[in-house]
Amino acid sequence: MKVNWKELIRRVFAAIFIGLFLVFLLMILLIYISLMAPPYVQRASWVLLPSLLAGAVLAFLFPRRWRKGLALCLVAVTIGCGAYCAFGLWQSSVPTVDDRDLLLWQYEPFSEDTKAVSLEEQSTLHFCQEDLLRLDGATALYPVYAGFVQAVYPQREYPLYDDTAEGYGSVTCSGTVNAYQRLITGRTDLIFAAAPSQDQLEMARLAGKKLYLTPIGREAFVFFVNSRNPVEGLTVEQVQNIYTGQITNWNQVGGKNQPIRPFQRLENSGSQSALLRLMDGLPLIEPEKEDRVGGMGGIIQQVASYRNYKNSIGFSFRFYASEMAANDQIRLLALDGVSPTKESIRDGSYPIADSFFAITAAPIGAPDPRESNPNLNAFLDWILSEQGQQIVEDSGYVSIR
Repeated sequence: MKVNWKELIRRVFAAIFIGLFLVFLLMILLIYISLMAPPYVQRASWVLLPSLLAGAVLAFLFPRRWRKGLALCLVAVTIGCGAYCAFGLWQSSVPTVDDRDLLLWQYEPFSEDTKAVSLEEQSTLHFCQEDLLRLDGATALYPVYAGFVQAVYPQREYPLYDDTAEGYGSVTCSGTVNAYQRLITGRTDLIFAAAPSQDQLEMARLAGKKLYLTPIGREAFVFFVNSRNPVEGLTVEQVQNIYTGQITNWNQVGGKNQPIRPFQRLENSGSQSALLRLMDGLPLIEPEKEDRVGGMGGIIQQVASYRNYKNSIGFSFRFYASEMAANDQIRLLALDGVSPTKESIRDGSYPIADSFFAITAAPIGAPDPRESNPNLNAFLDWILSEQGQQIVEDSGYVSIR
């Protein structure tokens, strides 16, 4: 068979030109997808788009009789990528419980229609601008200290997520992990959080700092499931066995024959630290992971946020979980036969209730910050007073008075 070299060379050069043009378009499209699309769309695009590019070039080079088979291959790839995206879309549609689901901006002090509680009478403590402390804390406790600010601080804007603010009177909510880091490094004066984890205590020690904890209220550590799950309560031992992997199916605790999906939280978060205290040294199973879009559009793997599948179990603090449960999609579990209510927290019948704290830090060997900072001392005394404890109660937590 005589080869038409002139025609072949023409086809090769045309294919190179078309290929380079399509590669340019492909790169632009992939960059856009990497920056904007969820991980499952990114992954499908990295398979589908190069396949279509290669198919277009090969269809130009190959004889006509081969193109039908090539087209069938591309259709199969397209269907596979579409099915993968459909699964990812379904998975992302399952309701999640994450750190920011509470819509904290609704509690910003002095904002219009704020949900932060207000005192009925004039506060016995009032700070001037030059007296203000820098505050930060756990997500679940922002409604409490937003109420403190609204009672004691002068009326103005206090940006919620401005974790770079270091001037007088910054009132941010960077979450437990970041709040402890900012306190230890001196970027904030006072944080509101659960007791520190061992890692956070070690972080303070390495920085030459000592943490001072002032109990200001009590809260319950709670577990929750999908509202369609028939299980309404567990024992503490059953919870421990779930999170060590000894109990793996809901039918082992009176539920349906479904595998249990136990979600965890980020390391050193307040609720994850509470889980570790509950486990009392028992080894945790590996937490479920999920892919997320990270910096510069890359995909990173992190501990998965609670996803409300019918067979899931997750945990948080009572007030935060109760706010999230307002839509009846999740249900709080009783533990050892006791439901997590303010009354059971107050009388001690709920088995895993604990204090939350106002926390300060000072160099090891230096005096308690309350001794060296009169404004801090006055603020903490006021928080423990009748007015401060009333804000704790009205915000939905349990006072220590």
